[in-house]
Amino acid sequence: MTTHVVSLFLPYTVDFHESKSNQTSPQRPAPPKLADLDRKPSVSSSIRSKHDEQPVSLLKRAPPSHIQLPKTPMRMLELEDIFTPGQPSAATHFPKPADPRGLVRSDAHVPDWGASGLFFNQPQSRAEPTPPDTILEYAKAQERAQAQKERMKAPQTGKPTTDPRWATEYTVVPAVQGNGGLSNAVRAAIDNKSIKDVLTVGLIGFPTDSLNEEKKNEIYEKLEEEHEALTVFVSDKDFDGHYAHYCKTILWPVFHYIIPDHPKSKAFLDHSWVFYVKVNQAFADKVVKGYKRGDIIWIHDYHLCLVPQMIRQKLPDAQIGFFLHTAFPSSEVFRCLAARKELLDGMLGSNLVAFQTPEYAHHFLQTCSRILSVEATEDGVQLENRFVNVWSSPIGIDPRALALAREEPEVLEWIQTMQKRYEGKKVIVARDKLDSIRGVRQKLLAFELFLNKNPQWKDKVVLIQVATSTTEDTELAATVSEIVTRIDAVHSTLTHNPLVFLRQDIAFSQYLALLSIADALAITSLREGMNLTCHEFVICQDGRASTKKHSPVILSEFTGSASIFEGADLAVNPWDYNNIAEAFRIALEMTDEEKERRYAKLRNMVMHHTGDFWVSNLSNHLAKVHEEQFKRDTMSIPRLSSNNLARAYENSGKRLFILDYEGTLAAFGSVSNTILTNTERVVDVLNDLVADEKNAVYVMSGLTVQGTELVFDRIRGLGLIAENGCFYREGYSDDWTQFPDEEKTVKWKESVKPILQYYVERVEGSWVEERHCSLIFHYERTHDNESSSRHAGDCANHINDACEQQRVKAIPSKDSVIIEPVDFDKGTAAQHIFSRYPESARPDFLFVAGNDRSDEGVFRWAKQLKDKGTVTNVQTVTVGDRNSVALSTLTNGTTGLLSALAKLAKIHTSS
Repeated sequence: MTTHVVSLFLPYTVDFHESKSNQTSPQRPAPPKLADLDRKPSVSSSIRSKHDEQPVSLLKRAPPSHIQLPKTPMRMLELEDIFTPGQPSAATHFPKPADPRGLVRSDAHVPDWGASGLFFNQPQSRAEPTPPDTILEYAKAQERAQAQKERMKAPQTGKPTTDPRWATEYTVVPAVQGNGGLSNAVRAAIDNKSIKDVLTVGLIGFPTDSLNEEKKNEIYEKLEEEHEALTVFVSDKDFDGHYAHYCKTILWPVFHYIIPDHPKSKAFLDHSWVFYVKVNQAFADKVVKGYKRGDIIWIHDYHLCLVPQMIRQKLPDAQIGFFLHTAFPSSEVFRCLAARKELLDGMLGSNLVAFQTPEYAHHFLQTCSRILSVEATEDGVQLENRFVNVWSSPIGIDPRALALAREEPEVLEWIQTMQKRYEGKKVIVARDKLDSIRGVRQKLLAFELFLNKNPQWKDKVVLIQVATSTTEDTELAATVSEIVTRIDAVHSTLTHNPLVFLRQDIAFSQYLALLSIADALAITSLREGMNLTCHEFVICQDGRASTKKHSPVILSEFTGSASIFEGADLAVNPWDYNNIAEAFRIALEMTDEEKERRYAKLRNMVMHHTGDFWVSNLSNHLAKVHEEQFKRDTMSIPRLSSNNLARAYENSGKRLFILDYEGTLAAFGSVSNTILTNTERVVDVLNDLVADEKNAVYVMSGLTVQGTELVFDRIRGLGLIAENGCFYREGYSDDWTQFPDEEKTVKWKESVKPILQYYVERVEGSWVEERHCSLIFHYERTHDNESSSRHAGDCANHINDACEQQRVKAIPSKDSVIIEPVDFDKGTAAQHIFSRYPESARPDFLFVAGNDRSDEGVFRWAKQLKDKGTVTNVQTVTVGDRNSVALSTLTNGTTGLLSALAKLAKIHTSS
């Protein structure tokens, strides 16, 4: 049994050996030398004559397109003395470069396709420029492209040439881009034998159009044989449209509560969505091709939302899990996506959809209910014929491997260097992507406010902000540049500079050293799925006595990590600058006792929620829900054996029957017009069962008390359950028992009716049916089904949010929304009936029949009685075609059920 770990990038890439004939290959800089650290360059040696306020240490690393931030001369000395740019070599970024499975940085912060080309000798993308956003410009561009194609139709002669740079030998190396947290977690799980036989599936990490098929096949075979990795090859154009233009421009912002302007342009969506689909299909095809019966498939992150459903179409019985590493927004935000339904359907192809926190899982359930008009329970989503579980489990790090990496000689030397450089000062550390989501601007403004409000700290604190480059955001870069310059101008002195701002990444050894010597960590993300930097900080704060600090964590409340630290961090609202500034002060002035108390709690959480635990937790839960779903599938539920049923019936002393009406005893129609198609036969069968003094027979219905009496009053001795469990009446009695409180019922109806009226006015042909303890919003008569279904989802979502405290739930279906009490259903009514029997006189035979979701509560209750041994013979049967927890099924529906009941009735008659 193999576990397929499917993510956008493989944990490996390829470094081509440079050809002697190639004199134009980019030369990679050498790793930093500690001997150079004490060098004190003059101001003039640290600058370029053309840009006399920019340090060489920034310019020599950043791509030309990146905007550089102006620095003061003092800043140049700080940077040149202490930090060198992150070196683009495997040796710098990975403690064990010879081992492709070695520890990597949890957040690689290298988002660009082909960015690994800055680190290794690799091809660059051949993708064409992005199409214009506006429809008019897009149309003109299409015309030009078509004209170009016409000109290129002339026959070409000769064989295509291959760039000699990529025909050379190569070395498989650890990748510098991709999901480092996932790679570390999987590696830790393998090392600890939590999982085995892992097959990774993903892209190679660089554009591949420059490679011929022979070289691609060679790389594919090498990775498969030596590294158990399946490489997905897509064209540069497909990936560029998928990643840069759909994932990063549309999905990433929306998942982080930012609505981009681009979806307003039909042209842009036409350009990017098709590539998202194509890349997802390529991944699905690769997984399907390598799949063997019994394999487990785990698909990771928002780049591959469509893959689960694509695989499900080819492998209907496969065990598929999907984990979203980012945040998942509220339904109000997610619904802004044009392809919202396709994305949800894609994710729901899984058996288990998992998230970092319960909040994200709740948002997903709410969104499915609202957009797809499906029933969403706390455990998952009920689709038409199967159930999809929804769960949350936060990812973690590998503390053991990180602690070992921190003890590397290079890291310890960096620790000593930084301790010496910042002796007598408090150091606040931060490392973020410089984008609109990580809150770097908010953090700098709050730090400026802290310095203004706390002049006593002016010469005693340093904020070191590492801001790794991303796709260019000129407006943000300009704003940050202005803030940095202002802080330098106002608060810097000849001997001290309170802000070190690095527009670049730093080496892994420097990163670990920086976390080790910090007096506080500051993370002010506006929204983030998790933040493993704070987990790594906690581990780096422990260790040898000389470096053990146990400093506090300043953490945005909008990160997933904040939800698991349970108040041990200093939680801040990134939009409240006073709040962050105060957190800086508290962190710096915190007593040792308070630090120890908070740190102990932080460390316990980090050591519990490890990457290994996360992998095994997800694997176990997926196996559990897959087995449950398999048992509930109608193809897996065994047929009801009438002979076995008859024997159990005949050998029992006291029997209880609980039978559903709509769709079970009667042909299924709409909620309001189910009728008995064969009145005499049903009446005869029920009368025969009731006639046996050993039998107690109850019929369940969604109809009102009056409606239920109208149908079944002719059968004396028949117990009745009306309005889906809100009322019940014993046989031979005319008195009904109402379970919901009348006063509370009237109160919640008064709250719900205005909401329903709002939607009735907007959905033509819709209407509201009022029952005593429930309300039903009908829209089966409407003509625009898509619009009606969308309004129904909104209606259910609105009511569930507004009336949660009143214990009322709204359940959307194909043609109606049912609003009913949370605490009372058919299951609670059945439980009440059973509780009326003295323990010594309980039935030893229980038969329950139903067909839809409202009957599942009774099935679960009956199964519990069977599992506990409370009732000797328990038979639950579903006559529907949906998944169910019933123990048996009848494929011939109501006819088969009536035949089986008639057979039991004859046993009494013959005896």
